[in-house]
Amino acid sequence: MDSNDVLAEKLNTAWKFFYRRGYIDGFGHLSARTSDPNRILLARHNLEEESTPDDFALCDLDGNAIGHDKPLPGEAPIHFDIMKARPDVGAVAHFHVHHATSFGMCDVPLKPTYFLASIFRSGVPVHPDSRLISDRQRGAEMVKTLGPHRAVILKAHGIVVVGRTVEDMTAATYILEDNARRAFISATLGKLEFMGDAAMEEIEAEMIASGGPFRRIWRLCEIEAAKADRERG
Repeated sequence: MDSNDVLAEKLNTAWKFFYRRGYIDGFGHLSARTSDPNRILLARHNLEEESTPDDFALCDLDGNAIGHDKPLPGEAPIHFDIMKARPDVGAVAHFHVHHATSFGMCDVPLKPTYFLASIFRSGVPVHPDSRLISDRQRGAEMVKTLGPHRAVILKAHGIVVVGRTVEDMTAATYILEDNARRAFISATLGKLEFMGDAAMEEIEAEMIASGGPFRRIWRLCEIEAAKADRERG
């Protein structure tokens, strides 16, 4: 298990990557579970592009700040309630990305259209409540919709993606939005086709066994975060 310092560094790397990629248009936050399963590191409220590892606040799963006075995001219950309900989850992302969110604003389900998205073969449910998840009751309802899946779309609002690790969550978030963008492009060219379950099952198993695509996406994050630091000087 990574130390809190290492987790904060990883969250900061992911944050810079997502910011440069346009996932964060003024809204969004990330979290990671610490070696104490009842504590997480959570991006502070209104975090901008020029982030540092110190911008990720230590909290318990009841929402209490530990050793700091950093303001927490208004939708922090997203993180607290998922971490309480899903011990398999080690990291959570919430963004208002354009393509994936759009599938919560139409009658077309978001299904895998290309091979990497096979990790979402169990489905991406749509949570019917578009309100901010600003209290624990709304958080608990969102968790019910998420169920055992890797992601949930908040109707006319945004996405929530989970992973075992920061790297896993980052790759899944990237793949989810990329799949949605590819689906949008495909739909403009003709009939939108989704992958068959048998093919997805085989591809998903290979991806998880090798870990190659996850490592490649994480390496891309590290490269882009380092570039952001160099540009900032």
